[in-house]
Amino acid sequence: MQHDKFGIYLHLKDLKIVRINSPYWLPSVPEWVRITTDVNTTLLKVREMAKEKKLVSESDKITWGTLPQIKP
Repeated sequence: MQHDKFGIYLHLKDLKIVRINSPYWLPSVPEWVRITTDVNTTLLKVREMAKEKKLVSESDKITWGTLPQIKP
């Protein structure tokens, strides 16, 4: 399995985060950056982490997003 890829990822352009805990869709690099491996991290904590890592200047603009449509 791809458990080493699970976590919460930030889309740097759109400032949307998604929770990945399934191997059916894994984000592509460099559009997506894994913020944490803990899939239960809160939005507030993710914002703090993104700011600490200097990934964004306005971390309060980060929101939950949706996964892209998976094409069969």
